[in-house]
Amino acid sequence: MAAPQPKVLVVEDEPAQREVLAYNLEAEGFAVAKAGTGDDALMLVEEDTPDVIVLDWMLPGVSGIEICRRLKTRPATRSVPIIMLSARSEEVDRVRGLETGADDYVVKPFSVVELMARVRAQLRRTRPAAVGQRLEFDDIMLDSETHKVFRGGKALKLGPTEFRLLSTFMEKPGRVWSREQLLDRVWGRDIYVDTRTVDVHIGRLRKALSQHGGEDPVRTVRGAGYALG
Repeated sequence: MAAPQPKVLVVEDEPAQREVLAYNLEAEGFAVAKAGTGDDALMLVEEDTPDVIVLDWMLPGVSGIEICRRLKTRPATRSVPIIMLSARSEEVDRVRGLETGADDYVVKPFSVVELMARVRAQLRRTRPAAVGQRLEFDDIMLDSETHKVFRGGKALKLGPTEFRLLSTFMEKPGRVWSREQLLDRVWGRDIYVDTRTVDVHIGRLRKALSQHGGEDPVRTVRGAGYALG
């Protein structure tokens, strides 16, 4: 089973522009959700939190600025990168967008190629393994491009699910992941897997990480889930 694709939510009220963005993002390997209004966008975020949001400023109903403000004040969505799209090119508008919480600001008309690069840049910051980055934690090194893992310089043998679990942990060391969050990130929301399956694969990951000795770096947080370190 392949790892779930990084998820991008495109919020744009112009159908032609929305489809162009979705087409190019899908061609880059992203899973794309689309919304034409602010209300639809908020509903989609509630149902399935994306990895990046491409958000138009001018929307019918709830504006892009208001959506950005709401999402950045919620703990569950505060860390989701938002790229604001706007025809407003004045410095005061850029400042307002960024101060509201947008992580990037792109003026229309824009280069689609440049926007794709900006999406990848946000993913490198929040989900580095998804874009082929090399991750390191203590004496563990994970190369997401070659799918190889080393500990103390020695190669480790990991199954594909254990590799995705370790990638998730190493992207945010110290963060506590619930079983449900790990199911969503590692298996994907569209696939039904019992939460007890997470415990089985965590056990396999621990065994793999200790195959050359060394302490178990995966921490069990009673009643909450698991964390690395």
